[in-house]
Amino acid sequence: MKYPSFLKDNSTIGITAPSDGIADLLKQKRLENAIKQLEGNGFQVIETNNVRKSEIGRSSNAETRAKELMSLITDNNTEAIICATGGDFLVEILPYLNFEEIAKNPKWIQGYSDPTGILFPITTKLDIATIYSNNICSFGMNPWHDSLQKNISILKGENITQTSFELYEKEYTTYITGLEPYHLDTKVEWKNLFKKEITLEGRMIGGCLDLLSELAGTPFDYVSSFQERYKEDGIIWFFDNCELTSEDLIRTFWKLESCGWFRYCKGVLLGRSATETSYYQVSFQDTLITALEHLHIPVIYDMDFGHISPRMTMINGVYAYITSKDGKGNVRFEYK
Repeated sequence: MKYPSFLKDNSTIGITAPSDGIADLLKQKRLENAIKQLEGNGFQVIETNNVRKSEIGRSSNAETRAKELMSLITDNNTEAIICATGGDFLVEILPYLNFEEIAKNPKWIQGYSDPTGILFPITTKLDIATIYSNNICSFGMNPWHDSLQKNISILKGENITQTSFELYEKEYTTYITGLEPYHLDTKVEWKNLFKKEITLEGRMIGGCLDLLSELAGTPFDYVSSFQERYKEDGIIWFFDNCELTSEDLIRTFWKLESCGWFRYCKGVLLGRSATETSYYQVSFQDTLITALEHLHIPVIYDMDFGHISPRMTMINGVYAYITSKDGKGNVRFEYK
């Protein structure tokens, strides 16, 4: 696994919008504060032309979005890239990406939700680690939540253990000033299926389940070869559910299993689901039991990553150690 160079003082972070852009004025205010705070932490920040644009869910056409991402990847002065936001149409840029150039210029690329569409293929095809964590506007809150400081620490190469948080934000915060911190109102409780105590180690890979389902079985599905390269480590999947119902989840896990994605799987991690709906009133827990019990692997859900804040920093391709017991747990990485 190739780990891009970690950030140092005065490193340059590039912002681009491979999916949607940031046109809302309050979110632009949050973006401005994010840039100010990153600069206050000793970084330089640049952004591509499409970051503050949005039309029908796209910052620009697919070819332009790919070109602007590639401009940061090939820029020797840019050492990390953070996506502007999520959206729905990132997959449109995949045919326009130059994977040979990406392979020549490994650097940290970070985002969550729709950015899965670039993070996941880069790691599974090129063995370049990518980061599933905050999009840029998260860094615009005042004051920063500890998860953001840990995100920066990991980008700087500090070897830290991320521990489950005390509280999470059950409902999305409504912006009034644009600089609001998380509204933390609900106790965090990691939940284990099938075992009271879970200890896992292996090669981590995953992202937004909605996007992963779209990629599975396409020419941008490189999971089979990735798994073969790391079968001795074993695979730990992490999944973030945005909009899938219980019924969607059962079909999605069936599809991924049919595509061979759970070969060499040592465990499954799920973040707090952004929606838990079912046409047949099937609970989220029962959904997971139906979809995964026959795999005979440990499953942890309601973990601190994904769409429901605050979120841990998850790294695609890293060797990870995870523990979960009595509603609490931690995640630690080894860069090998």
